[in-house]
Amino acid sequence: MKTLSVGIGCRRHTSAEEIEAAVRAALGSQAFEHIATVASIETKAQESGLLAFCARHALPLKLFTREQIAAVHLAEPSAASREHLGVDGVCEPCALLGASLHAKARCAAGIPRLVARKCVHAGVTVAIASTEPAPADSATSTQQDLP
Repeated sequence: MKTLSVGIGCRRHTSAEEIEAAVRAALGSQAFEHIATVASIETKAQESGLLAFCARHALPLKLFTREQIAAVHLAEPSAASREHLGVDGVCEPCALLGASLHAKARCAAGIPRLVARKCVHAGVTVAIASTEPAPADSATSTQQDLP
């Protein structure tokens, strides 16, 4: 079942291959086929590598405004994101926002939680969120209330 939302932050002109490598690294043992959506900041709407990655895997790309992203509290804000984009982070809040949208589309209950915190791979940041209940032995995931 497709239950994961992948939040992505990347530099301009990042290739689809670099994004895919970062996503696969962040997924760890989770199946690529469980990805329901990819999410990023609205300034990435024309980013060719991100668009190509989503097209290659038939994944919808959800874009969020700075205001939507800023409304999500982050435990560990990014100084680089703040300087370049005016928000405290991209991949983690976008993953959580994407998970929330996916849950609403499925009419499913659940609080979005990060199942993989920000992972940096070759300049691409990736975080993964889900609204599925956490396994009983999962002490590393973080729940997040969204507006």
